[in-house]
Amino acid sequence: MKKTLLLTLASLLLIGSLRAEKSSAIDPTALSLLKRMSTTLSAAKAFSFRSTSILEAPSPTGQLITLVSEGQTEVQRPNKIRATYGGDAHAFDFFYDGSSITVAAPHARVFSTTKAPDTIDEMLPGIRRETGIHFHAAPLFFSDPYAYLTRNLQNAVVIGRTFVNGIPCDHLAFRAPGVDWEIWISSGRVALPYRLAATFTDRPNFPRKFIEFSHWNLHPWLHQSLFSFNQPKGFQEIPFKSVLKDARQEATQCATPRASR
Repeated sequence: MKKTLLLTLASLLLIGSLRAEKSSAIDPTALSLLKRMSTTLSAAKAFSFRSTSILEAPSPTGQLITLVSEGQTEVQRPNKIRATYGGDAHAFDFFYDGSSITVAAPHARVFSTTKAPDTIDEMLPGIRRETGIHFHAAPLFFSDPYAYLTRNLQNAVVIGRTFVNGIPCDHLAFRAPGVDWEIWISSGRVALPYRLAATFTDRPNFPRKFIEFSHWNLHPWLHQSLFSFNQPKGFQEIPFKSVLKDARQEATQCATPRASR
């Protein structure tokens, strides 16, 4: 009886050890596929894409509300970004010309401008820290997306081969502190991301984001004027915190139940 009990305990400990080892496993194939995509984006002197984002945002009642937005983004390395976002979530235009950034809220007819570092790699963390602006696809903008995406990585697996809007893709899943995320990368000659999903495990109710990418262009013709903001007639310059508040106003209204308006 005692011998049987000891064997049972030993088996349970072995199973638990194997599960713990498996839960922290990193599949080199998953990393290789992610690296292939990163190399494609790193090698591109410029690129553009369209995106559809589905984001979950907390409402005043605590319920997570689903917001859908559309975006168009142009990136020119090493120091230019132009992005336009609209839909249920906050609507704004973003300009980065290598020396300054401007964010404009077209519906509110306001904008803000501030100085910025001279590279995308330095600008993105700084602008998020100082103004609260965050691009959900920001990891793709860095000069080395792979280095950014694999920071503190705990788990990496290949889920399998599937299709995203008719494009054959490898479906990969990753885990890092505070976030579980997945990415779908085209398996053809050119490796590009066509879908990104994330669950934020360090936030209340585990909010999620889901982004689909389309219309990739790795050789776009981008005029330099695209990245510079020309103040339209009737637009007023205000502090960054204020312009972000105005840009998010529509999202807040969408997330507020009608009965409480």
